[in-house]
Amino acid sequence: MQVHNAINQLPEFQRAVLTIGSFDGVHRGHQQILAKLKEEAAQVGGESIVVTFHPHPRLVVDPRQEHIRLLTTIEEKIHLLRQYGIDHLVVVPFTLEFAQMSADEYIESFLIARFHPHTIVIGYDHRFGHNRQGDINFLRWYGRKAGFRVVEIPAQLVDEAAVSSTRIREAIRSGDIRTANKLLGHYFPIIGPVVHGKKVGRELGFPTANVEVREKEKLLPPDGIYAAFVTYKGHRHKGALYIGRRPTVDGGSARTVEVHIFDFNKEIYHDRLIIEVVDFIRPDQRFESADALRLQIQRDLDIARNILDAAEEEEQTTRRRPTVAIVLLNYNTRQLLRQFLPHVLATDYPDLKVVVADNGSTDGSAEFVEQEYPEVQLIRLSANKGYAGGYNEALRHVTADYYALVNTDVRPEPDWLNPLIDWMERHPSIAAAMPRVRWLRKQEYFEYAGAAGGFIDILGYPFCRGRIFGTLEKDEGQYDEAVEVFWASGAAFVVRADRFHAFGGFDDTFFAHVEEIDLCWRFKRAGFRIIAEPESVVWHLGGQTLGYGHPRKTFLNFRNSLLTLLKNEPAARLWWLLPLRLVLDGLAALMLGLQQGPLHVWAILKAHLSFYKLVPSFLRKRRETEEIIARHSIGPDRSNIGRYPGNILVQYYLLRKHTFRQLQWNRHPQSALVTARSNLF
Repeated sequence: MQVHNAINQLPEFQRAVLTIGSFDGVHRGHQQILAKLKEEAAQVGGESIVVTFHPHPRLVVDPRQEHIRLLTTIEEKIHLLRQYGIDHLVVVPFTLEFAQMSADEYIESFLIARFHPHTIVIGYDHRFGHNRQGDINFLRWYGRKAGFRVVEIPAQLVDEAAVSSTRIREAIRSGDIRTANKLLGHYFPIIGPVVHGKKVGRELGFPTANVEVREKEKLLPPDGIYAAFVTYKGHRHKGALYIGRRPTVDGGSARTVEVHIFDFNKEIYHDRLIIEVVDFIRPDQRFESADALRLQIQRDLDIARNILDAAEEEEQTTRRRPTVAIVLLNYNTRQLLRQFLPHVLATDYPDLKVVVADNGSTDGSAEFVEQEYPEVQLIRLSANKGYAGGYNEALRHVTADYYALVNTDVRPEPDWLNPLIDWMERHPSIAAAMPRVRWLRKQEYFEYAGAAGGFIDILGYPFCRGRIFGTLEKDEGQYDEAVEVFWASGAAFVVRADRFHAFGGFDDTFFAHVEEIDLCWRFKRAGFRIIAEPESVVWHLGGQTLGYGHPRKTFLNFRNSLLTLLKNEPAARLWWLLPLRLVLDGLAALMLGLQQGPLHVWAILKAHLSFYKLVPSFLRKRRETEEIIARHSIGPDRSNIGRYPGNILVQYYLLRKHTFRQLQWNRHPQSALVTARSNLF
């Protein structure tokens, strides 16, 4: 999620789908609104945007209302919203001048000028503009002439959100943390920097970190002791939280927020802590001596450990599994569906739906699915739009947290999804993940389409861990570690639905082949990771749509590989890389011609002619791709991970290195690409 604080420096959003509100607490009611927002954005291939205000409008419009207390500071709100897969959060500075805008000016100068919305998702009671002039009906009327849609959040959700906010505040004020957390849908947060205190806890033998709460409107629970999780630099610890005035040792001075972190001994002044308040232990009280206080603190810590151990166990058993849609793109593969669809339906995953997207088949396969498998969602496409275009159109009609894209000739193991989803749930930076792909015909071997993870070389030629060109390795456990790779196999891989749509999906021009490499490359340029997890296993028949030796496949592979370079390589490399590829592709044409016949020579020649014809349009796509990556970037470009620093053609044909393990990397593989499971990410 990108956070924008400068209203005058917003990017150009693509098909902006936005909602507006305070989202104080980001509680269960809000979470349903966010789910609706993401669903609408996924349907149109747009970007999801939450617009909120800081400071809270009521604090500006009526600053005399000293009783206003907020569940979350702006920092806490940002932290919580990151967890719900929103593309953008826009924090609008709320001022008296902003509050004076008329309803018309609000729509024209703010909504349209800043966001160019495709869709606005709001509640039936949403009011805007000076004196709350505007409502949803006025916005709908304006949308008809300005060209944006208005989607109403059901009244039940809006009312639920209002009721929840009130009940959560009441629960916090009374110290009923369990009820508050149930209504929030997460633990009540307190986030702030560690500041110097009086070191009273250290003197008592229980050092604490004093956390500064910077917004005075932040609602805090009553004085007392609480069990809490504490996250420091991404690592979650257990601890005990104290809120109070230290009546025993400090005479009831200023109120403080302090946390004792179990089994922790680091200097963390000025660093940020994320505290999740789990449960109330006891109220604050004055003790007759420091020794009596020490004894009580030890009891409190023991109670806190028990509470947190139970909370962790409950998290494991009640954690919501994300929704997954397995989507098979079908084109005239009735017999394959008959053979493999039962295995797909046997996938052992709790919140799963299976979808067959029919790419204009003429063999009755769509009718077969409709009649034999009514539990399967069938999407009929008007014509064969290839792998890229077919999936792009079909996935606009599929709502899920994750898409598992599976060829119709794939037989997955029943538990294949769980390891992949587990990785991606634990690590939001993973955009796509693939299983180990083994060959159904010779089951001890890896299969051509992906094997144990996809890589490319310095010139953009793809190969796999377990398969280089036509050489397939026997799977003897040599690639049993999860690794970060360059690309995930289109035969079977899982991708985050919101990331797929945010990055524009597959490139329709590719039709088939290399489109998954192009998509993964875009992800990696934006700082996302692609992984291969061998614990997940599928069996692939392979070569069913276009045989591996078909000239059409040769044409698509060579042309699309060049197009991928043009879209994704740095400009400084293209001036020498493309001419060199022309020479090397010519040599490849000669070799394929000798091995498989002249049709492959002609296929490579046509691939280059088609590439040159598409250069102008792909230069435009290159600029559009750079804008998308800039909008959705989460970190540095990771294109060097999973990229071989040499030329795979030289290694394979001249040096006779036919297996992945024989390749020499400039860096040690452990640091370059292969990372032990325990240390990954």
